[in-house]
Amino acid sequence: MGRAYQNRKESMAKTSDMKAKLYSRYGREIYVTAKSGGIDPDGNLALRGLMDRAKKEQVPGHVIDKALDKAKGGGGEDYSPARYEGYGPGSSMAIIECLTDNPNRTFGDVRQAFTKTKSKIGTQGSVSHMFDHCAIFVFAGDDEEAVLEALMEADVDVTDIENEDGKISVFAPNTEYFKAKTALIECFGDIDFDVDEIQFIPQSYTTLSGDDVALFEKFMTMLNDLDDVQQVYHNVEF
Repeated sequence: MGRAYQNRKESMAKTSDMKAKLYSRYGREIYVTAKSGGIDPDGNLALRGLMDRAKKEQVPGHVIDKALDKAKGGGGEDYSPARYEGYGPGSSMAIIECLTDNPNRTFGDVRQAFTKTKSKIGTQGSVSHMFDHCAIFVFAGDDEEAVLEALMEADVDVTDIENEDGKISVFAPNTEYFKAKTALIECFGDIDFDVDEIQFIPQSYTTLSGDDVALFEKFMTMLNDLDDVQQVYHNVEF
């Protein structure tokens, strides 16, 4: 399971357009997270993790500050989460998470990405049951027993712990995110997390061939070009 979060990473900063997309995605998510949970990262662990990820991906400080200022002001756009799922090229499976101020527009845009690549958008739950919705934490360390003990003492429902190449990977149900992160910080101090996210991890992978490879690349490009799309999870292994 540990390689799953690496498999889905896309290079988002090859061009200025991709950088702009990356900045916009983080700005929107920081704004929504801060508006719903408070602008203090010490009291809003989701915001804290999001800001740390943004800094690791070299999102400029002014982008983060602008999103926090907007959330502090209480005005701005009224974004809501939307999740779509379905079957991509070659019977692959995909889950698309969005933040939108116009659900009808977003649904139409996402559906077009499916229809133009010979794919099929499904109803809610059509493929998500084939993914595990996990909180994932990766950080430097080599004592997985101490980590497991700390999490168990905090009554965290741990799914898996891996220890490889000086890195500890912790997997837990998405509902345990705050409890798990709090337990890790309280036990081991201010951890510099390499990964601190909630993700959909596929239970099995598929490999594409022939025309399906180009169609899948087109599918991903169309989705990543949409401003409302925040994350795309899939089960294709390259």
